[in-house]
Amino acid sequence: MLSKSSKYGIRGVLYLALNSNENRKFSPTTIAKYIGVPAPFLAKTLQLLTKNHLVSSSKGRHGGFYLSDKNKQNSLIAIVDCIDGLDKFESCIIGLPVCSNENPCPMHDRLAPLRRAMVEELTNKSIEEFTNDLRSGKTHIFL
Repeated sequence: MLSKSSKYGIRGVLYLALNSNENRKFSPTTIAKYIGVPAPFLAKTLQLLTKNHLVSSSKGRHGGFYLSDKNKQNSLIAIVDCIDGLDKFESCIIGLPVCSNENPCPMHDRLAPLRRAMVEELTNKSIEEFTNDLRSGKTHIFL
């Protein structure tokens, strides 16, 4: 359901949430190495997220990407929205041009509750909260 860009963006942001701050910044190459994604692809994604104020960055010798405390209060749905938009959560899972509660495809009624739950989780939980799950060992992002 999520594009590679969104998946890589989320993984990169969570890596930054775990490891970065204003005094500790990372290059896309370093982040990519740890989360197992292509560095050029991740670099473009992080630049887009920075442009939309979801990730922070600084240039220069000690520059790189990081998450501020304010960035950590964003939700993961903001990352998906920035990269892909939210239309994919409304589009038909099997690609029909018309699929709705009134005119459902064969999968619609089974997947609608899962979509709602996914959007709710991505919307209502902050990056900081997802990071706390990583720190506690409930979840992981490393290979």
